Amino acid sequence: MNEDKLIIAMAEDKADQCQENYMITNTGFLDMRQQTLCKNTVTKNPGAKGFFYGGYPDAERRIAVFIPDYIEAATEKDLHEYFLKNKEESPLALIRARHNGYKPLSHRDYLGSLTGLGIKRDAIGDILVSKDGADILILREMHDFLLANYGKAGRTYLELTAEELDQLILPEGQVSEKSGTVASLRLDNVVAAAFGMSRSNAAEAIKSGSVFVNNLQTAKNEKLVREGDKIVWRGKGKVVLKDIGGNTRKDRIYITFMVMR
Repeated sequence: MNEDKLIIAMAEDKADQCQENYMITNTGFLDMRQQTLCKNTVTKNPGAKGFFYGGYPDAERRIAVFIPDYIEAATEKDLHEYFLKNKEESPLALIRARHNGYKPLSHRDYLGSLTGLGIKRDAIGDILVSKDGADILILREMHDFLLANYGKAGRTYLELTAEELDQLILPEGQVSEKSGTVASLRLDNVVAAAFGMSRSNAAEAIKSGSVFVNNLQTAKNEKLVREGDKIVWRGKGKVVLKDIGGNTRKDRIYITFMVMR
């Protein structure tokens, strides 16, 4: 069985456990491609209600969570509110690492030091880096281990604290606005406009699996994009389609993006 099939089988097993034992179950953290593989198991499973959940609305690495029907949650936001009110049931935890070093630490510094402790990648969610530290989302089962053993990233010593998920600090990224026009709201047109590429290059990137819409991989160039959709081109960047305006005299469509760096 290849890795993709194993990931799908893992999600199916967690859904079955939820249904049979009437309990909350979850996978490890999934990247955007893995979330796409598990989409049908999570969103269309008749036996257990499933969600992707990363601890905050814009999370890229998310776990698949399956909940019994006594939990009234229809959206990821509802589930987040439930876990904030019932902290002992949340499968995620938040560790804040701070340092006094003169040299800023990067995402790679934190991730490398965590995996250097023997922690598997699927136990680590998003790492939100700030000037003097980082907020690190993890599986709750890793909480005590990290507090006891994680004290250094590279040559920089860290001070760790446990925080609640609603205390998460989102980094202030550089956001700019970009406008343009497209012939239609097809994904290949929108990606080309957003990233300043030719339509053929955008189409090739989509077909190769490098483009994600709202965290899900899509290989369909003809997919229509809507206001509010988040588009990630792996290795290139991330944009959100902020506004769809009217048409030009040549019947092209005005669009505006928020470009995040």
